[in-house]
Amino acid sequence: MDAGPLPPPRPPHAAWRPNRCQSIVLVLQGGGALGAYQAGVYQALHEAGLEPDWVNGVSIGGINSALIAGNPPERRLGRLREFWEMITDRPVWLLPPDGDDVRRAHNHWSAWLTMTLGQEGFFKPHFPPAWLRPRGAKGATSIYDSAPLRETLLRLVDFDLINSGKSRIAVGAVNVGSGNFTFFDSTDTEILPEHVMASGALPPGLPMIEVGTDYYWDGGIVSNTPLQHVFECAGSMNLLVFQVDLFSSRGGIPRDLTGVIARQKDIQYSSRTRMITDHFRALHAKDVQLRALLAKVVEEKLTEEERELKEKLADLPEISLIHMIYQRAAYEGEVKDYEFSALSMREHWDAGYRDTKRTLRHKVWLEIPSEEEGVAVHDVHRPEE
Repeated sequence: MDAGPLPPPRPPHAAWRPNRCQSIVLVLQGGGALGAYQAGVYQALHEAGLEPDWVNGVSIGGINSALIAGNPPERRLGRLREFWEMITDRPVWLLPPDGDDVRRAHNHWSAWLTMTLGQEGFFKPHFPPAWLRPRGAKGATSIYDSAPLRETLLRLVDFDLINSGKSRIAVGAVNVGSGNFTFFDSTDTEILPEHVMASGALPPGLPMIEVGTDYYWDGGIVSNTPLQHVFECAGSMNLLVFQVDLFSSRGGIPRDLTGVIARQKDIQYSSRTRMITDHFRALHAKDVQLRALLAKVVEEKLTEEERELKEKLADLPEISLIHMIYQRAAYEGEVKDYEFSALSMREHWDAGYRDTKRTLRHKVWLEIPSEEEGVAVHDVHRPEE
Protein backbone atom coordinates (compact mmCIF):
# COMPACT_ATOMS: atom_id res chain seq x y z
CA MET A 1 0.00 0.00 0.00
CA ASP A 2 1.26 3.47 -0.89
CA ALA A 3 1.15 5.58 2.26
CA GLY A 4 2.18 8.73 0.41
CA PRO A 5 5.60 10.41 0.52
CA LEU A 6 7.17 12.28 3.37
CA PRO A 7 7.32 16.06 2.92
CA PRO A 8 10.01 16.54 0.24
CA PRO A 9 13.25 18.04 1.58
CA ARG A 10 13.89 21.60 0.48
CA PRO A 11 17.17 23.50 0.45
CA PRO A 12 17.66 25.08 3.89
CA HIS A 13 18.04 28.79 4.41
CA ALA A 14 21.33 30.03 5.80
CA ALA A 15 21.67 29.27 9.50
CA TRP A 16 20.47 32.13 11.66
CA ARG A 17 19.07 32.90 15.10
CA PRO A 18 16.86 35.69 16.44
CA ASN A 19 18.36 38.86 17.86
CA ARG A 20 19.94 38.32 21.33
CA CYS A 21 19.39 34.54 21.09
CA GLN A 22 22.50 32.69 22.24
CA SER A 23 21.29 29.14 21.75
CA ILE A 24 18.47 27.27 19.99
CA VAL A 25 17.20 24.34 22.05
CA LEU A 26 15.04 21.38 21.04
CA VAL A 27 13.12 19.54 23.78
CA LEU A 28 11.65 16.20 22.67
CA GLN A 29 9.12 14.22 24.69
CA GLY A 30 8.81 10.44 24.68
CA GLY A 31 5.98 8.77 22.78
CA GLY A 32 7.17 5.79 20.74
CA ALA A 33 5.75 5.70 17.22
CA LEU A 34 4.48 9.27 17.59
CA GLY A 35 8.11 10.44 17.50
CA ALA A 36 7.90 10.84 13.72
CA TYR A 37 6.04 14.09 14.50
CA GLN A 38 9.28 15.41 16.02
CA ALA A 39 11.18 14.51 12.87
CA GLY A 40 8.72 16.60 10.87
CA VAL A 41 9.24 19.50 13.29
CA TYR A 42 12.98 19.24 12.80
CA GLN A 43 12.62 19.22 9.00
CA ALA A 44 10.76 22.54 9.10
CA LEU A 45 13.32 24.07 11.47
CA HIS A 46 16.17 22.80 9.29
CA GLU A 47 14.65 24.33 6.17
CA ALA A 48 14.18 27.63 8.03
CA GLY A 49 17.86 27.68 9.05
CA LEU A 50 17.03 27.26 12.76
CA GLU A 51 19.52 24.51 13.63
CA PRO A 52 19.43 23.48 17.31
CA ASP A 53 22.63 23.85 19.32
CA TRP A 54 21.27 21.74 22.17
CA VAL A 55 18.85 18.81 22.00
CA ASN A 56 17.18 17.21 25.01
CA GLY A 57 15.10 14.07 24.85
CA VAL A 58 13.41 11.25 26.69
CA SER A 59 12.65 7.81 25.18
CA ILE A 60 11.97 8.19 21.42
CA GLY A 61 12.81 11.87 21.93
CA GLY A 62 16.24 10.72 23.11
CA ILE A 63 16.72 8.62 19.98
CA ASN A 64 15.68 11.53 17.73
CA SER A 65 18.02 13.77 19.73
CA ALA A 66 20.94 11.42 19.09
CA LEU A 67 20.17 11.31 15.35
CA ILE A 68 20.22 15.12 15.28
CA ALA A 69 23.19 15.85 17.57
CA GLY A 70 25.17 12.90 16.18
CA ASN A 71 25.25 14.21 12.62
CA PRO A 72 26.35 17.45 10.96
CA PRO A 73 23.43 19.70 9.92
CA GLU A 74 23.56 18.65 6.28
CA ARG A 75 23.10 14.95 7.21
CA ARG A 76 20.59 15.18 10.05
CA LEU A 77 17.40 15.09 8.03
CA GLY A 78 18.66 12.17 5.93
CA ARG A 79 19.50 10.15 9.04
CA LEU A 80 16.08 10.82 10.56
CA ARG A 81 14.41 9.68 7.34
CA GLU A 82 16.55 6.55 7.19
CA PHE A 83 15.69 5.60 10.77
CA TRP A 84 11.95 6.18 10.50
CA GLU A 85 11.58 4.55 7.10
CA MET A 86 13.57 1.53 8.29
CA ILE A 87 11.56 0.85 11.45
CA THR A 88 8.20 1.28 9.65
CA ASP A 89 9.03 -0.70 6.52
CA ARG A 90 6.77 -3.70 7.25
CA PRO A 91 3.69 -4.09 5.00
CA VAL A 92 0.50 -3.89 7.06
CA TRP A 93 -2.62 -3.64 4.86
CA LEU A 94 -3.36 -4.63 1.28
CA LEU A 95 -5.97 -1.95 0.54
CA PRO A 96 -6.02 1.76 1.48
CA PRO A 97 -7.93 2.08 4.78
CA ASP A 98 -10.80 4.46 4.10
CA GLY A 99 -12.92 5.78 6.97
CA ASP A 100 -12.34 5.95 10.70
CA ASP A 101 -13.49 2.41 11.53
CA VAL A 102 -11.36 0.78 8.85
CA ARG A 103 -8.38 2.96 9.76
CA ARG A 104 -8.78 2.04 13.42
CA ALA A 105 -8.72 -1.65 12.45
CA HIS A 106 -5.60 -1.02 10.33
CA ASN A 107 -3.84 0.62 13.27
CA HIS A 108 -4.75 -2.16 15.70
CA TRP A 109 -3.51 -4.80 13.24
CA SER A 110 -0.25 -2.83 12.84
CA ALA A 111 0.14 -2.63 16.63
CA TRP A 112 -0.49 -6.39 16.91
CA LEU A 113 2.28 -7.03 14.38
CA THR A 114 4.59 -4.84 16.46
CA MET A 115 3.77 -6.80 19.63
CA THR A 116 4.34 -10.17 17.98
CA LEU A 117 7.24 -9.42 15.61
CA GLY A 118 8.96 -6.32 16.98
CA GLN A 119 10.31 -3.60 14.65
CA GLU A 120 13.20 -3.84 12.22
CA GLY A 121 16.33 -2.14 13.57
CA PHE A 122 14.63 -1.34 16.87
CA PHE A 123 13.62 -4.36 18.97
CA LYS A 124 12.76 -8.03 18.52
CA PRO A 125 10.91 -10.57 20.73
CA HIS A 126 12.92 -12.79 23.06
CA PHE A 127 12.88 -16.45 22.17
CA PRO A 128 12.10 -18.27 24.34
CA PRO A 129 9.89 -15.58 25.91
CA ALA A 130 10.65 -14.06 29.30
CA TRP A 131 7.95 -16.01 31.17
CA LEU A 132 9.60 -19.29 30.14
CA ARG A 133 13.05 -18.27 31.39
CA PRO A 134 14.39 -18.88 34.91
CA ARG A 135 14.32 -16.02 37.39
CA GLY A 136 17.50 -13.97 37.02
CA ALA A 137 18.31 -15.38 33.58
CA LYS A 138 19.26 -13.14 30.68
CA GLY A 139 16.08 -12.01 28.95
CA ALA A 140 13.85 -12.79 31.94
CA THR A 141 13.04 -9.13 32.70
CA SER A 142 11.72 -7.89 29.34
CA ILE A 143 9.53 -9.01 26.48
CA TYR A 144 11.85 -7.73 23.77
CA ASP A 145 15.56 -7.50 23.02
CA SER A 146 16.79 -3.98 22.15
CA ALA A 147 20.13 -5.11 20.68
CA PRO A 148 18.97 -4.12 17.15
CA LEU A 149 18.66 -0.51 18.35
CA ARG A 150 22.30 -0.48 19.45
CA GLU A 151 23.41 -1.56 15.98
CA THR A 152 21.17 1.08 14.42
CA LEU A 153 22.56 3.83 16.64
CA LEU A 154 26.15 2.82 15.87
CA ARG A 155 25.36 3.00 12.15
CA LEU A 156 23.37 6.24 12.07
CA VAL A 157 24.90 8.28 14.91
CA ASP A 158 28.46 9.65 15.11
CA PHE A 159 29.15 9.46 18.83
CA ASP A 160 32.59 11.02 18.37
CA LEU A 161 30.82 14.09 16.97
CA ILE A 162 28.40 14.12 19.92
CA ASN A 163 31.30 14.03 22.37
CA SER A 164 33.38 16.61 20.49
CA GLY A 165 31.43 19.49 22.09
CA LYS A 166 30.23 20.90 18.75
CA SER A 167 26.65 20.42 19.89
CA ARG A 168 25.01 19.44 23.16
CA ILE A 169 22.69 16.56 23.97
CA ALA A 170 21.00 15.42 27.18
CA VAL A 171 18.83 12.30 27.56
CA GLY A 172 16.78 11.38 30.63
CA ALA A 173 16.61 7.95 32.30
CA VAL A 174 15.58 6.42 35.63
CA ASN A 175 17.97 4.52 37.88
CA VAL A 176 16.25 1.16 38.50
CA GLY A 177 17.92 0.67 41.88
CA SER A 178 17.45 4.13 43.40
CA GLY A 179 14.40 5.31 41.45
CA ASN A 180 16.16 8.62 40.81
CA PHE A 181 15.78 10.50 37.54
CA THR A 182 19.10 11.16 35.80
CA PHE A 183 20.16 13.26 32.83
CA PHE A 184 23.10 12.05 30.78
CA ASP A 185 24.42 15.37 29.47
CA SER A 186 27.28 15.57 26.98
CA THR A 187 28.76 18.50 28.92
CA ASP A 188 29.81 16.13 31.72
CA THR A 189 29.28 12.61 30.34
CA GLU A 190 30.75 10.75 27.39
CA ILE A 191 27.57 9.78 25.55
CA LEU A 192 27.46 6.18 24.31
CA PRO A 193 24.71 4.13 22.63
CA GLU A 194 23.82 2.73 26.07
CA HIS A 195 22.83 6.18 27.37
CA VAL A 196 20.39 6.66 24.50
CA MET A 197 19.04 3.11 24.86
CA ALA A 198 18.58 3.61 28.61
CA SER A 199 16.44 6.68 27.97
CA GLY A 200 14.08 4.56 25.85
CA ALA A 201 14.07 1.31 27.85
CA LEU A 202 10.37 1.29 28.75
CA PRO A 203 9.52 -1.74 30.94
CA PRO A 204 8.36 -4.43 30.73
CA GLY A 205 8.74 -4.26 26.95
CA LEU A 206 12.40 -3.27 26.69
CA PRO A 207 15.23 -4.41 28.97
CA MET A 208 16.92 -2.21 31.53
CA ILE A 209 20.28 -0.96 30.27
CA GLU A 210 23.53 -1.21 32.22
CA VAL A 211 25.48 2.06 32.38
CA GLY A 212 28.56 1.85 34.56
CA THR A 213 27.56 -0.05 37.68
CA ASP A 214 23.85 0.88 37.51
CA TYR A 215 20.82 -0.13 35.49
CA TYR A 216 18.38 2.30 33.88
CA TRP A 217 14.85 2.41 32.48
CA ASP A 218 12.96 4.88 30.30
CA GLY A 219 12.96 8.41 31.75
CA GLY A 220 9.25 8.76 30.95
CA ILE A 221 8.47 6.67 34.03
CA VAL A 222 9.27 9.74 36.14
CA SER A 223 9.25 12.72 33.75
CA ASN A 224 8.49 12.50 30.05
CA THR A 225 9.64 16.02 29.16
CA PRO A 226 13.18 17.31 29.91
CA LEU A 227 12.19 20.99 30.07
CA GLN A 228 13.22 21.42 33.70
CA HIS A 229 16.77 20.32 32.86
CA VAL A 230 16.95 23.11 30.27
CA PHE A 231 15.85 25.75 32.79
CA GLU A 232 18.21 24.48 35.46
CA CYS A 233 21.17 24.55 33.07
CA ALA A 234 20.35 27.79 31.28
CA GLY A 235 22.78 29.81 33.36
CA SER A 236 22.79 33.32 31.86
CA MET A 237 22.05 32.23 28.28
CA ASN A 238 19.23 33.64 26.20
CA LEU A 239 17.42 30.67 24.70
CA LEU A 240 14.90 29.98 21.97
CA VAL A 241 13.32 26.67 23.00
CA PHE A 242 11.14 24.45 20.83
CA GLN A 243 9.36 21.96 23.07
CA VAL A 244 7.71 19.16 21.07
CA ASP A 245 5.18 17.07 23.02
CA LEU A 246 3.53 13.89 21.79
CA PHE A 247 0.80 13.61 24.45
CA SER A 248 -1.72 16.31 25.24
CA SER A 249 -2.75 16.92 28.84
CA ARG A 250 -6.14 18.14 27.62
CA GLY A 251 -8.73 15.88 26.05
CA GLY A 252 -12.32 14.72 26.00
CA ILE A 253 -14.07 12.52 28.55
CA PRO A 254 -13.68 8.82 27.56
CA ARG A 255 -16.78 6.97 26.37
CA ASP A 256 -15.47 3.38 26.44
CA LEU A 257 -12.65 1.30 27.95
CA THR A 258 -10.22 1.86 25.09
CA GLY A 259 -10.88 5.58 25.45
CA VAL A 260 -10.05 5.31 29.15
CA ILE A 261 -6.71 3.65 28.37
CA ALA A 262 -5.86 6.26 25.74
CA ARG A 263 -6.80 9.18 28.00
CA GLN A 264 -4.90 7.71 30.97
CA LYS A 265 -1.81 7.44 28.77
CA ASP A 266 -2.17 11.06 27.61
CA ILE A 267 -2.37 12.34 31.18
CA GLN A 268 0.44 10.12 32.45
CA TYR A 269 2.93 11.08 29.76
CA SER A 270 1.94 14.69 29.05
CA SER A 271 4.27 17.49 30.09
CA ARG A 272 3.84 19.85 33.02
CA THR A 273 5.01 22.85 31.06
CA ARG A 274 2.78 25.40 32.78
CA MET A 275 3.89 24.25 36.25
CA ILE A 276 7.58 24.32 35.29
CA THR A 277 7.41 27.71 33.58
CA ASP A 278 5.42 29.24 36.46
CA HIS A 279 8.04 27.97 38.90
CA PHE A 280 10.85 29.40 36.76
CA ARG A 281 9.07 32.74 36.46
CA ALA A 282 8.69 32.94 40.24
CA LEU A 283 12.39 32.19 40.76
CA HIS A 284 13.33 34.69 38.07
CA ALA A 285 11.22 37.44 39.70
CA LYS A 286 12.92 36.79 43.04
CA ASP A 287 16.35 36.99 41.40
CA VAL A 288 15.47 40.32 39.79
CA GLN A 289 14.26 41.63 43.15
CA LEU A 290 17.34 40.34 44.96
CA ARG A 291 19.62 41.93 42.39
CA ALA A 292 17.90 45.28 42.92
CA LEU A 293 18.34 45.01 46.68
CA LEU A 294 22.04 44.09 46.40
CA ALA A 295 22.58 47.08 44.09
CA LYS A 296 21.47 49.39 46.91
CA VAL A 297 24.16 48.11 49.28
CA VAL A 298 27.57 49.78 49.07
CA GLU A 299 30.27 47.42 47.85
CA GLU A 300 32.32 47.62 51.05
CA LYS A 301 29.48 46.21 53.13
CA LEU A 302 28.97 43.12 50.98
CA THR A 303 30.46 39.81 52.04
CA GLU A 304 32.46 37.75 49.57
CA GLU A 305 29.48 35.43 49.18
CA GLU A 306 27.16 38.37 48.49
CA ARG A 307 29.57 39.77 45.89
CA GLU A 308 29.60 36.43 44.10
CA LEU A 309 25.80 36.35 44.16
CA LYS A 310 25.63 39.91 42.84
CA GLU A 311 27.92 38.98 39.97
CA LYS A 312 25.86 35.88 39.21
CA LEU A 313 22.62 37.89 39.13
CA ALA A 314 24.09 40.56 36.85
CA ASP A 315 23.11 38.58 33.76
CA LEU A 316 19.90 36.54 34.02
CA PRO A 317 18.60 34.21 31.28
CA GLU A 318 15.80 35.21 28.93
CA ILE A 319 13.87 32.38 27.30
CA SER A 320 11.27 32.20 24.55
CA LEU A 321 9.48 28.83 24.63
CA ILE A 322 7.52 27.57 21.62
CA HIS A 323 5.33 24.73 22.92
CA MET A 324 4.10 22.36 20.22
CA ILE A 325 1.76 19.44 20.97
CA TYR A 326 0.78 16.64 18.62
CA GLN A 327 -2.97 16.55 18.15
CA ARG A 328 -4.10 12.96 17.63
CA ALA A 329 -6.48 11.97 14.85
CA ALA A 330 -10.01 10.80 15.62
CA TYR A 331 -9.21 7.18 14.73
CA GLU A 332 -6.10 7.00 16.92
CA GLY A 333 -6.60 5.27 20.24
CA GLU A 334 -4.66 3.50 22.94
CA VAL A 335 -2.21 1.86 20.46
CA LYS A 336 -0.98 5.11 18.90
CA ASP A 337 2.44 5.00 20.59
CA TYR A 338 3.29 1.47 19.42
CA GLU A 339 1.59 1.50 16.03
CA PHE A 340 4.54 1.67 13.63
CA SER A 341 2.90 1.52 10.20
CA ALA A 342 4.45 3.52 7.35
CA LEU A 343 1.09 5.22 6.81
CA SER A 344 0.89 6.54 10.38
CA MET A 345 4.58 7.48 10.44
CA ARG A 346 4.18 9.64 7.35
CA GLU A 347 1.04 11.26 8.72
CA HIS A 348 2.79 12.08 12.00
CA TRP A 349 5.87 13.45 10.20
CA ASP A 350 3.72 15.59 7.91
CA ALA A 351 1.71 16.93 10.89
CA GLY A 352 4.91 18.03 12.65
CA TYR A 353 6.19 19.65 9.47
CA ARG A 354 2.95 21.55 8.78
CA ASP A 355 2.51 22.65 12.41
CA THR A 356 6.04 24.03 12.52
CA LYS A 357 5.77 25.81 9.17
CA ARG A 358 2.65 27.58 10.46
CA THR A 359 4.32 28.40 13.75
CA LEU A 360 7.38 29.97 12.14
CA ARG A 361 5.18 32.49 10.35
CA HIS A 362 4.70 34.20 13.72
CA LYS A 363 8.09 35.93 13.88
CA VAL A 364 7.19 37.69 17.12
CA TRP A 365 7.08 34.30 18.91
CA LEU A 366 10.77 33.82 18.09
CA GLU A 367 11.82 37.04 19.80
CA ILE A 368 13.73 36.82 23.08
CA PRO A 369 11.71 38.44 25.90
CA SER A 370 12.92 41.22 28.15
CA GLU A 371 15.03 40.41 31.20
CA GLU A 372 12.18 41.50 33.47
CA GLU A 373 9.78 39.00 31.84
CA GLY A 374 12.31 36.17 31.99
CA VAL A 375 10.37 33.53 30.03
CA ALA A 376 7.67 33.87 27.38
CA VAL A 377 5.57 30.82 26.47
CA HIS A 378 3.79 30.49 23.14
CA ASP A 379 1.41 27.53 23.00
CA VAL A 380 0.58 27.27 19.33
CA HIS A 381 -2.43 25.01 19.89
CA ARG A 382 -4.12 27.20 22.48
CA PRO A 383 -3.95 30.77 21.15
CA GLU A 384 -6.99 31.73 23.22
CA GLU A 385 -4.80 31.51 26.34
